[in-house]
Parts: sequence; structure tokens; C-alpha cells
Amino acid sequence: MRYVIYARKSTEDDDRQVLSIQAQLVELQEFAAKEKLEIIASLQEANTAKEPGRIKFAEMLSFLEKGKAEGILSWHPDRLARNSVDGGRIIHMIDRGLIRSLKFPTFWCEPTPQGLFMLNIAFGQSKYYVDNLRENVKRGLRQKIRNGVWPSWAPIGYLNNPKTRGIDVDKEKAPRVRKLFELYATGNYTFISLANWCKENGLRGNLGKQISVSNVQHLLQNPFYYGLMRYRGETFEGTHEPLISKKLFDLCQEVMAKRGRVQEVKKHHFAFLGLMKCASCGASITAQYAKGNGGIYTYYRCTKKKGACQEKHYIQENKLAEQIKTFLQKVSLSSYDTKKVLAALETEQESAKQEAKAEIDISKNQLSQVEAKIQKLLDVYLDNTLIQQEYAAKKEKLVAEKIRLQEKITDFEQKGLSWLEPAREFVLSLNQAENLLAENDYPKMTTFLKNIGANHILRNRQFVFAPKIQYELAAERSEAASSGLPFSKVSPRREPRTTPRSARIIRGKSNLQRNAAAPAPHHLVPPEGIEPPSTP
Repeated sequence: MRYVIYARKSTEDDDRQVLSIQAQLVELQEFAAKEKLEIIASLQEANTAKEPGRIKFAEMLSFLEKGKAEGILSWHPDRLARNSVDGGRIIHMIDRGLIRSLKFPTFWCEPTPQGLFMLNIAFGQSKYYVDNLRENVKRGLRQKIRNGVWPSWAPIGYLNNPKTRGIDVDKEKAPRVRKLFELYATGNYTFISLANWCKENGLRGNLGKQISVSNVQHLLQNPFYYGLMRYRGETFEGTHEPLISKKLFDLCQEVMAKRGRVQEVKKHHFAFLGLMKCASCGASITAQYAKGNGGIYTYYRCTKKKGACQEKHYIQENKLAEQIKTFLQKVSLSSYDTKKVLAALETEQESAKQEAKAEIDISKNQLSQVEAKIQKLLDVYLDNTLIQQEYAAKKEKLVAEKIRLQEKITDFEQKGLSWLEPAREFVLSLNQAENLLAENDYPKMTTFLKNIGANHILRNRQFVFAPKIQYELAAERSEAASSGLPFSKVSPRREPRTTPRSARIIRGKSNLQRNAAAPAPHHLVPPEGIEPPSTP
């Protein structure tokens, strides 16, 4: 009787179960020599038997169906099958007489009713082992995620630690991943441009593959980078070191929700394109060139894609730039004044830390309340009052709030009152306005205006937008200084009583009086001799 030797191990990794195949073959060949069995083929493969579809297994059955062999020699029935389909095929071939003998060094089996019964039991035990192992592994993964440890492959910027079974920061890639978030938060980059940036800066996936556009989007939406983990629809707190703050992550989500996959302008580069909407119809403002008076001029106008529009149709780029510069002059701060205000902020930092103690206590109390809500939510879920989807959604909001409060407490403990860092950023942004005027950089002006305000529109050839409150106050201070009027007559707003002295210096009249000569906006018409560009 002719036999086919079949040996199998469960994994394709060369460094796992290395001796399994070799050991099986040696044992089976010795057994065949001892029993004087005729071997016509020896097949081996590294693949799991929990699912049908093994190539070498199918080749072995082909030998038997064609009559080239009548028996199988293997180490144990679980090497042949751990699923009902493959096990059933072997038993069916025995019933048809295609398999006349099964030999196992560790298991007795003969093609008799008793032997088939024992073989069925062996295959059933093999399948039960796989099913039970799957449940045990899932239970272990669930417990691991509850302990705050990511149970799968680490995201880009992190590494799996084989010794501790935890997640470590990848010192080489982490700074570039952090930079990726910072770049996208500016609103000046698309997914495509960031994918190209990754390629140029050598940032690749953990398997060495290039980072695609979809990889960039997935990375920017992954809360793992600020300390949370999403696993099977549920959110958990992680013990790994965050690469970014929740504030930066939320800013990226805002940019993504607002802009989506923004198409970059490729044919022409217009500095203020994408900044404004039409005040009348809400359509986008586009740009085009026009010739006349010996030169080429750039105009901005409504696209009219939402229907008829009553707005005056065009404004020349240099006239639009004058209006923008007028506002920047009102909120600009010289480098000398910037240093003075920053120095004042530094002197108040220590006292601010003392004042922050009450705020820290309040935040800690709120944190305790959130933790209690999370526990209460879990109790309600365990009582089967909530379905899994509702539980996961509510838990994600509470865990995100917990992370926010923890970051807030950390910021208070390290930096003092929460106004200090925003105040520094505000002062530096005022100095940035000064630098933009000196550099006359229109694209950077566009980015600056997007960052400091919203609802940028063009109304009757006038650029209008809603600046953030601190920039609006600074501009009104400047107008009051230029008119010689008290600030209270210009605006009904009052300084908050809790605003520190150094913060009031930022918006102080003395620092902005030098901007009193800022020109007023013009009612703009095209230069003489230039025909306005026709509009559809």
C-alpha cells in the first residue's frame, strides 16, 4: 500500500515553530521504515488548518483521488484538519474507499466503524481546541486593552516591545509624526501634500512601506496619539506616552471637517484664493488675470455658481491687499514691544501658579465627577439597560472629557493660569502681523487671517471678516488711539476683572498708538484704461 506523508505547522513565520516540520518528518520517516510503508510523496506546508483552502493538503487529496496512493501518514489527526470541511472530506473519502489506511505514530485509526468514530472524535477535539483558543485569545486581548495596553501592531511613531509586551515611543519617527499633526493644523496642507512630505522626509510605516494618502488621513484621525485607544467600537485610556496634546488633535479634526480633501491650485497661484466667500450669495470668490494699461492685473470676483449675484463683480488684488494691510497695521506689535510684554508675562508666571491652585482644585473635582460617571455608565451597561453602541458612544465622550481635564490640570500645574500660554501666543501673533507687513507676503497674510478669524467675505469690494475677540479689541484700541477717543466710547466691551495687568498691556493704547496713521479703506475701481474682466 502506498502512502503520502503530510507534515504541517500553523505559522508561516520562519522564526516560530522552526523545528516543528523537521521534527515531524524525521519521526514519520522512522515510523515508515519501522512499519515498512511505501512512501511515494512527502508534502509539507506552514499554514493554519482552522480554515479550508490549504494548497498542499489539496495536492495530497488529489494524489488519493487519482489512485496514486491509498493511505496518509501524518503525526496526528489535528495536522490534517482543525475545521469541519477538511475533516469531513477525509471521512467521506474513506467511505468511498479512496483512502484505505490512515497511519499516525501517536493515534490509532483503522477504516472501520470504530476507527471512523475515533477519527470523528479526534477532528472534533481539534476544532474545539481552535475555537476555544480563539475565545481565550479574544478574552486576553480584551483584558489587555482594559489595562491600557494596545493589543495589536503599534501605530506609526510607536514600537511594539517584545519584552514588556507594551508600546514604546519610536524616538526616530515620533518627531516627524508630531510635525505631521502640526503641519495639518495650520490648514495649509492637504492629505496629498502631507503624503509627499512623508516621502521627502523619509517617514514610512513600521513595515517600511510608503505612507499613502489614506494612511495620512487615518493617522490624523487616530486618538491613540493623544492617549486614547479605539478598539472594537469602544474607547479606552492608554498607558502609552502621548505624542501630541488633545488640543492639537481637536484642531486637526476641525480643519478636516471644515476643509476635507481640499484641492490645491495647480494652474495659477493666486495669493488670496480660498480666503473669502461672496457676501450676497455665499459662493466662492475666484481670481483671474486681465490685461490693460501696459500690464497684467489680478482680479477677484464671485463665481456666481449659486445663481445671480447682486455684488459688484471685481476687486483688484493690490486694492484688496491694501485693506488687509490696514487691518494688520491695527493689530501689529513691534519686536521691541513684544519683548517688553513677554518679559512682563514672565514676571507674573510664579504668582500665577499660586493663583491657579483654586482652578486646579475645581478641575480635579470635575475629573472625579467624570470618573464617577464612567463607572456609573459601566454599571448601567452591565445591567443591560444600554446597548453596546450607546454605551460606546457615551463612554467615548466621557473619556475624551477626562483626558481634557487631565491635560488642563497638567497645564495649570506646570504653567500657572491658563491665560499665560494663550497670551504669549497672542503677543507673538501680533508681532507676526508686523513681520508680514514688512515682508509683504500675501500667501502668509491669507494663512494669518484664517487663523485669527472666521466668516471672511467680500461685500461691495470691501473685505470683511469676524476676528477673534482679542484681535477685535486690539484693532478697536488702535482706532480709538488714532481718533483721540477713550476706548469706552468706541466699544461697549469691558476688560474682564480677572484679566492680569500684563494681559491688559497687550491691548494697551501705548503699544498701538503708533498705528494711528493707518489709511482708511478705499472704494475701489479698476485703474484707468483697464477694462474690467467679463463675468459669466
